[in-house]
Amino acid sequence: GLLALALLAAYRLYLRWGTRSGPGGAARQGEAAALPRMKRRDFSLEQLREFDGARNPRILLAVNGKVFDVTKGSKFYGPEGPYGIFAGRDASRGLATFCLDKDALRDEYDDLSDLNAVQMESVREWEMQFKEKYDYVGRLLKPGEEPSEYTDEEDTKDHTKQE
Repeated sequence: GLLALALLAAYRLYLRWGTRSGPGGAARQGEAAALPRMKRRDFSLEQLREFDGARNPRILLAVNGKVFDVTKGSKFYGPEGPYGIFAGRDASRGLATFCLDKDALRDEYDDLSDLNAVQMESVREWEMQFKEKYDYVGRLLKPGEEPSEYTDEEDTKDHTKQE
C-alpha cells in the first residue's frame, strides 16, 4: 500500500513539474500548441482509439467516463511516452491499479464495477488531476448511449471556466 502511494505521489509530481521539454519535446509541444482547441463531443471507444498520437497528432484518453485532450502532455502520453499505452484508450483501470500493462486496458466498455473502494477513489483522484491539467472534451459513451449535442456557447463557457 505504501509503495503504491509513493508511486502515485511521484507520478503526480512528475506530471506537475516534469513538463519541461527534453530532446525533440519542443517540436512535439509546438505541434500540440498549433492544434486548435477541440470542440466538445462525446466518443465511443472506437472513436477514442483514433486519437492515439500515431494515427492523429491529437492525443485523448478517458478517465472515469470523461475524455481529456492530453496532447500537450505528448511526451508522456505519445507513442514514445512512458504512458503511451493509455493514448486513445480508457485509462481508468490502469490508473486505479497502477498497472501499465496492456492487460489493464479493456477493448470493450469497462464499467469498473469490480474495482474496490480504494481503487475507485484513486480513479476519482486521477480524474481531478486530469481536470486541473488538461482540457475536458467530452464523455466516453456506454454501448448504445447517444452522444450529447453541445452548443458553441457551452463549449466556450466550459473552456473559459477551466482557464
